[in-house]
Order: sequence, then structure tokens, then C-alpha cells
Amino acid sequence: MTFTTRPEITGTFGVCTSTHWIASSVGMRMLETGGTAFDAAAAMGFVLNVVEPHLNGPLGDMPALIRPAGADTPIVVCGQGVAPKGATIAHYRDEGLTLVPGSGLLATVVPGAFDAWMLILRDHGRLTLRDVLEPAIYYARHGHPVLPRVADTIAGLADFFRDEWPTSFATWCPGGAAPQPGALFRNPELADAWERLLSEVEGEKTRVAQIDAARRIFSQGFIAEAIDTWMRDACVMDAAGERRRGVLTGQDMADWQASYEPALSLDYNGWTVWKCGAWTQGPVLLQSLRLLEARGFDATELTSAEHVHAVTEALKLSFADREAYYGDPDFSEIPLDALLSRDYARARADLIGPSAAMSVLPGQIAGLEDWALAAETRATADTVTPGGVGVGEPTMAHLTERRGDTVHIDVIDRWGNSVSATPSGGWLQSSPTVPGLGMPLNSRAQMFWLDEGLPTSLVPGRRPRTTLSPSMAQAPDGTHYAFGTPGGDQQDQWQLMLLLRFIHSEMNLQEAIDGPLWYTGHLQSSFYPRNIDPGHILVEPSFGDAVIADLRNRGHRVEVAEPWTVGRMTAASRSPDGMLKAAATPRMMQAYAVGR
Repeated sequence: MTFTTRPEITGTFGVCTSTHWIASSVGMRMLETGGTAFDAAAAMGFVLNVVEPHLNGPLGDMPALIRPAGADTPIVVCGQGVAPKGATIAHYRDEGLTLVPGSGLLATVVPGAFDAWMLILRDHGRLTLRDVLEPAIYYARHGHPVLPRVADTIAGLADFFRDEWPTSFATWCPGGAAPQPGALFRNPELADAWERLLSEVEGEKTRVAQIDAARRIFSQGFIAEAIDTWMRDACVMDAAGERRRGVLTGQDMADWQASYEPALSLDYNGWTVWKCGAWTQGPVLLQSLRLLEARGFDATELTSAEHVHAVTEALKLSFADREAYYGDPDFSEIPLDALLSRDYARARADLIGPSAAMSVLPGQIAGLEDWALAAETRATADTVTPGGVGVGEPTMAHLTERRGDTVHIDVIDRWGNSVSATPSGGWLQSSPTVPGLGMPLNSRAQMFWLDEGLPTSLVPGRRPRTTLSPSMAQAPDGTHYAFGTPGGDQQDQWQLMLLLRFIHSEMNLQEAIDGPLWYTGHLQSSFYPRNIDPGHILVEPSFGDAVIADLRNRGHRVEVAEPWTVGRMTAASRSPDGMLKAAATPRMMQAYAVGR
């Protein structure tokens, strides 16, 4: 098996990777002016809000792994906001809903990404808030070349915006028409909001005081007030086909802050891998490593049908457990010790046979049988619900679908500080723009269930079990990796494939990213309308006809993607001698890696 590769970028200032070239160059600028990886990542995040508004926004959400120089382990930054006080199952049921809509105002949780960036900047950055925000303000004020996919998304929704979401029509169709691909696009309301924020904080004498003031202004000042005022009267069309009011208030925003927590870790083949907790899908990757280890993973050919089959079947089992047992540990006792144990993995690995599984079966954990039964019952329901406007996150193979997606950032600086962050939500197509801010709200609440008694039941103050899932790892020689990808339910699938290539081959970062990719739809989708595609896998044609035929013979329902359309991974590494490397996917010709 052969595939196109490109050289890695190496450097001594730092390395930055992201899903847009402008953001990557802005990150490099922060490093070159004396900022840390944390300053660079935050500046990149705010620029991505501007240049990829169909993938993320300032009112979205973000988990991150950060590792300060010299630290033995990374820590998690939780930028995942919680369900508002008014977000009860009874209220949503009274609205005639059986699922949380994938778009509109009832899909919104407390915005979390901004406060997470502020927490990172305050405690680990060096630059001022103005230094970090100015690039985003510049591109929002003066314009950036609009990506074809952004232009296409807006054009496809222009009539809907005009008729149903007029605030979005004003923001995304200036002059009454969608922008043309490559044209300069501006968001002056967003630029004005950030300039006002800076003007209100710069009376504070110290950098830290300014950042703390920005956190207060966002959650309690004019930004929260604008959201609160608008939400009192707004009644807009959602993905379920009705006009409904939201429940988010300014008080909900004032009551929540981003936070730190320990990272989950797992040792595999001499490596240590770190993920965020069970309020994300991150443990899926760790569980899958345990299953492959228990099965006796054969890594001799990483592009063979046997490899694809084994990894796919392990992922099916892990995702079944995700649906039964993952959720916010502040509200439920999540059995992670059991799920990540070798004994549990051995029992589950025995279910991996020579043929593709067609069932979705969680494992059985004593005392939690009701959770497993609920997940299994949902998975076997013989219904397929049509989607609605602005719902879900797309697979990378279906590039024409007007859905929200995600961005990813990796940064490592000259001192060894590192960041892996996956901002998302606040998509232009999933919620109307808040008047006066140029920012849409998020739609992460669609990951809750409207059934009582589950770790993912809708409960005020609970975090939704998000798909967002940054990663870090360390090799036996001490080389440290930060990596990740957009892609909804596919995120930990592609990252598992990438990590296995790091561990079990001699591929460099770019070769590992460029290798053939696939994913399975055999799981309960995290996004409205929460469908399942039993037995499905989508593969890139670079696997070759023989591998694809073999997979079909094993019972997989194989869909062949267009070339170079699956996955959008980036990665960065730092070896003990200080060598920095970075790589980004050529897929979609949008991601970038820079270093110096």
C-alpha cells in the first residue's frame, strides 16, 4: 500500500496546526512576539470564529488539554457549558418534543468557549488580551477571503434566514445576498463587540485583572445582557419544524465558569495517552485501545482488511458503552474504572468475531443494567427520523451537507508548553445571530435525551456528553504529542487510527495523517435526529479494491468515499531534545501546519 506524503515542518520557535491557514499563521505570530502556546492557541481560536463561522463561534463550547512546560501530565480545561435552569425534560415535553432539536433556541446550553480561553490565558499566557484579540478583530472588521464551503452554506440557507432568522440574514447576507466564494467577508458587529470588550477592560491596571474583567463582562455584562434581552422575546424555527422560544438567561451565564480537572490516562504498548473525561466521548479511544490490547492486536499491516475490521469492531463496542454509561460525572457515578479495566476489556473483546457485528450491545455493569437496557432499546428502535435545518455535524465525506462541524488546534512552543483544543458550536447555520453581537448561539443541548434517569438525561446544570475530544500522548522515548480532528462522532475514530500508526509503525506525523482513513456509522449518533446506520463503514478508495472487497465479504456495509475526503486531522510533537514537528491533513485543502 502506498500513498502520497509530504515532509513534516520542523522548527525552534514553536509549531501551530489548525483547520485554517489564517489561524495557523496568527498562532505563529503570537509565538514570534514572545507569547506562549496558550496565547497562540487562544488567538487562533478567536480567528477561527471569524474565518470558519460554519464550524465554530464565540458562543460555542471547547474542551482542551494543556500541558505546561515541565509538567508530567496534561490537565483538562472544561469549556463545555451546562443546561440552563429552564431546560427541564417536562418543559421540552410540553413543547411537543421527544428529542432536543438540532437547531434553534432550545438546543442551546450556556456558552463555554470564551471563558475557557480566558482561563487558559490568565493562568498560562503572557500577552495582553488586546494582543490576542486584535487579529480576530482585524479579520472581522476588514474582511477575509470567504471559504467556498462557508459561501455555499450561507447561499443554501439564505431564503430560510430571510424568512425565519432575519438577524442571521443581516449578518451573513450583507446587502441582501450570500457572499461569493473568495470574496472579502466582514462581520462588523463581532468586531464592534470585541472592541467594546477591550475598551471596558483596559482601565484595569494588570493583564490578569483585564482578563478577569473580560470574563465578568462576557457572563454578566453587555454580552450576557444582549443574549438575555433577545432570548426573552425571540421565537424562531428549529429543526423539529416549529417556532419555539429558548430558555437560556443571563443568570445562567453568570452562574457558570470554565474549570480545570485531571485528564484521564491509559498506558498502552509503552505509551501514555490522555483524554478528557466522560462528559466527552474521549474515553472511547481509551476503551478501544484496551479492547485491541485484549484481543491481541496485530499491527503488521495497518491498511489491511483485518486491521480495519478489528478496529471497527472494537469501536462498535466502545461506542455502545458510550451511549449507556458516559455523561457528566458531577451528576452520575460514571463507571470509568470498570470500563477501562483489562478484565472488562477481555470480556468485551471476546465478542469481536470474524464477521461484522450488526447489533449495538453495551456491556453489563452491575447496578447499571437500566442504563444498558435504555441504550440497547434506543439502538434497536426501527425508526429513522429526518433531519431539519442546521442540524448535526457532518461526516467529512458529505461535503455538500449544510451542517455544523468543528475546528481543531494544536500548538507546542519553544519552552515545551502544549495545547490540544477542539472548539465548536455557535455555528452560523444552527442558531440565529444574536442582534448586536454578530454571534450565533450553540446547539450542544441536542446531545441530551428527554428520558429520565440516564447519565445523559436533560437536567439543569448538567453538561451534555459532547463529541469534542482533543488528545495528547507520550511515547516511551519521552516525545510528547498533541493531536485531534473535527468530525463529530468520527473524532475518536480517526484519532485512534492516527495513534495506532504513531505507535505501531515508523510513519512520521505527515505519513500517519495521509494514510487511508475510514469510519463507521454503526453507533447512536450524538446529533439530532440521533439515527444509527447498522454495519456501515465508509472507506477512502486508497485502501484498494482487494481490501474493500474483503471488508464486504466480512459483512460490512461498505460505502466508498471520494478520494481524500475522510478526516481533517492535525498533530504536533516535541521530542526530549527540543525538536518540534507538525503536520496537517491535505484533505479539503484547508488545514495548515506552520513552524519556525
